[in-house]
Amino acid sequence: MCASHVIIGDGIAGASAAESIREGDPEAEVTVLTEEGEALYNRILIKEFAKGKLPAAPVSIHDPEWYDERDINLHLDTVVTDVDTDAYEVHTHGGETYEYDKLLVATGGTPTQLPVDNSDAEGVHHFWTFQDARAIKESAADAEKGVVVGAGLLGIDLAAICGAQNVDAHYLMRGESWWRYALSPEGAELIHEAMEDIGVTPVFDSGVDHFETDEESHVTAAVDPNGERFEADFAGVAIGLNFNTEFLRGSGIETDNGIITDEYMRTNVEDVYAAGDITQFHDVILGDRAQNGAWGSAKEQGSIAGQNMVADGPEAEFSWVSSYSITHFDFPFLSFGHPTRGDDSVERKYDDGTWRRVALKNGRVIGGVLIGDLSAQSVLKKLARRQLDVSERTDLLLKQGVDIDAFEERATTE
Repeated sequence: MCASHVIIGDGIAGASAAESIREGDPEAEVTVLTEEGEALYNRILIKEFAKGKLPAAPVSIHDPEWYDERDINLHLDTVVTDVDTDAYEVHTHGGETYEYDKLLVATGGTPTQLPVDNSDAEGVHHFWTFQDARAIKESAADAEKGVVVGAGLLGIDLAAICGAQNVDAHYLMRGESWWRYALSPEGAELIHEAMEDIGVTPVFDSGVDHFETDEESHVTAAVDPNGERFEADFAGVAIGLNFNTEFLRGSGIETDNGIITDEYMRTNVEDVYAAGDITQFHDVILGDRAQNGAWGSAKEQGSIAGQNMVADGPEAEFSWVSSYSITHFDFPFLSFGHPTRGDDSVERKYDDGTWRRVALKNGRVIGGVLIGDLSAQSVLKKLARRQLDVSERTDLLLKQGVDIDAFEERATTE
């Protein structure tokens, strides 16, 4: 009797797992359940679509025929209501029951809504799905003034969309700089200047106390906690994700702002795995629990989970240094690993458009941010993967030509 594998979620993690399962077991029954009404698309490219820079066609990755060709059962518009891990069953809102031998949860999250008055008004947008991107593109194209809330990697996408769509926008941030947990004020200043170049004005020590609306419940302004009013007929909000774990209540699967897994993407419940940004996984490089929503990380986690779901021998380990690029400005930007964590860091500004910061934990590289010059990324990521002690040579991390041999030679002599 062939094995039955059920995957909840058809993002890059779920789709990669399905592909790995099919490659590893051509006879297995593979079922993918997703709440969305369309098959896998590229979450990286939807921001370019929303900016009006890209047609819809390249955003889609898989069509239903892709699943048919691989004998993968894809069920769109399917909401999972609960998982019975004792009976090995998944139940849906439509009353269907899917039995499994191995289960993968890759449901991701949904954007967090601002807990302020009128945050659900017309013209207030969150950015996560292709459907969101379509609505944002249409709304921004008709808007004259806008506000963006959320000083992180998704928030800056919304700011760039405003710039590309010629929306006169204010970017309201709670702290003194953009992505203040990963960048110092000196590094963030490069981003602030780039925002202004595309017509977006950064506003610091701000945020939203409430939105104002017109008689048709459409947003007209945002008022910050200082009482300052910003007119806006478009608002973009990106303050984090709520992870989709409600349907797991009573399943016994351990959760903590996501699903807890080990380095093999296994949960605490036998035959249940998780992958993607929903996971709080054991990061073997960091030596601690971590969460990462980068596309490449989610894809690799899905692939690892799929391999292990059909493995007869030793399981594959997830060991990955993620990276995230921003392509909205005239200069390149890349973050890698865990730039917001660690117990130490080194940084350097090389010129008006080039800056680097490397985050360290226990004398080892765990992440960083590169602006302007990305040539050091390969070596820095190798240092993170190899977990070399660089505590005595941190100055070399900031050389424009980082030489990994200098660190490896020291490790060999110790």
